[in-house]
This record gives sequence, C-alpha cells and structure tokens, in this order.
Amino acid sequence: MYNIVLVLLVIVSVLAIIAVMVQPSKQQDALNALSGGAGELFSGRTKKRGFEAFMERLTSVLLALFFILAIILAMLTK
Repeated sequence: MYNIVLVLLVIVSVLAIIAVMVQPSKQQDALNALSGGAGELFSGRTKKRGFEAFMERLTSVLLALFFILAIILAMLTK
C-alpha cells in the first residue's frame, strides 16, 4: 500500500508542476503587486473563462490530491 501511495504522490507531483508551468502568464497581477493594485481600482474583476479557468481548477485539484496523498503517506509510515 505504501508503494502505491508513493507512486501516486510522485505522479501527482509531476502533473502539478506541469500544470503550473503551462498556465498563462499573469503579468498584470505582478504589476498590481508592485503598484499596490491601483490599476484594478475601477476596472472590476472579470471571470476567467476557457483554458485559464480549466488550468486553475486542474491545479487546485492536483494540489489538493497532493496534500491528501502526503497525509496518507505520513500515516502509513507510522
């Protein structure tokens, strides 16, 4: 059981790294971090759609799986 969870953890880790690397660049967010967010004061938040939204959800699911598998692996080592 330990080996199966370990292999799944490695696979999920690699997939999470790939998902983060494939995500679109957010240069506007970096600019807002430096300028204090003044650029978004009147523009309002727009809902993400398409590929960007899919990649954000996929990354969230993969990271949640990573933490769950890491906790299970820690319990199995006891």
